[in-house]
Amino acid sequence: MNSQRLARQLAAAVTALAVVFLVGVIGYIAIERWSLLDALYMTTITVGQVGFGEVGPLSTAGRVFTIILIFAGVGAFAFVLATLIDLLVSGNIRGLVERRRMEKQLASIKDHTIVAGIGRVGSEVVRLLAEAEAPFLVIDTCEECIARARELGWLHVEGDATEEEVLKAAGVERAGSLVSTLDTDAENLFVTVSARAMNPDIFIVARSTHESSEPKLLRGGADRVITPNVIGGRRMASMILHPVVADYLDLVAHGDGVEFRLQEIVMPEGSQFADMTIAEAGIREKTGAYILAIRNEDGSVDTNPMPDTRLVVGQRLVVLGTQDQVAEFVRGCMACKLR
Repeated sequence: MNSQRLARQLAAAVTALAVVFLVGVIGYIAIERWSLLDALYMTTITVGQVGFGEVGPLSTAGRVFTIILIFAGVGAFAFVLATLIDLLVSGNIRGLVERRRMEKQLASIKDHTIVAGIGRVGSEVVRLLAEAEAPFLVIDTCEECIARARELGWLHVEGDATEEEVLKAAGVERAGSLVSTLDTDAENLFVTVSARAMNPDIFIVARSTHESSEPKLLRGGADRVITPNVIGGRRMASMILHPVVADYLDLVAHGDGVEFRLQEIVMPEGSQFADMTIAEAGIREKTGAYILAIRNEDGSVDTNPMPDTRLVVGQRLVVLGTQDQVAEFVRGCMACKLR
């Protein structure tokens, strides 16, 4: 905000200086009957305080006008100089340049993920998105959070995500997904409803602090609702009841340096595997990867696809394999996208 204020102040200072020049030229032409070039020259050396000789003899009115012009010029130059110093000292020139660059990026970004709120939950979401090199943008009112986002080079919008203008500035109409991790369920509901109205196709994941809020968020337009304390409790119970299974799933899904990974892959148009059964495609034999689950376009999920299960364009396949095996499966699918 300070950068915007100084930018307006600099524009006002330059405008004032331009007005002084214009008045000087018009004044000399009117008082001394000089040509445009002579009037401009005299105005320049007078306002600029360079001390060159006068273009010609000045009348009494001309001398009075020159005195006034000198004071006006000194004031305008001082205004411009003070504003420039303020910009340089406070480092706002860099901020202005960064703001212009940010505005260009905001105008062109699309199919990105908007993360509303970058507190403890939101910052973890952003960290994983950054690691995956997925396009994303963050929104927050916290100056410290925005300063950190700026330092890390994250695309950001400073403002209240519950306001439609802020969502619009974040390109919600062009976004592919939105994660709302604000402090209260009411705020997350407001963001969800607004985003769904502005972009009916956007995929929305909302955070809730109370399990009772989940139905409301789903009715408000969220595709998924996450309640961190409930998930945390389930994970803790799983660690007690089935520690080996929990550790394995955690490592496969999120572990660093683990050979096997779980990936979600979309079956595309033109895939050589489309309309073939898993057995006919020979996926395990050709790529080494396993298809663990299939989510169909109607929302149904096959959690244990059999060899005679048919692969259809638009399905989302949950695939287990090494990075090389999954990459080989993607190549076999031709245009499959790794997600």
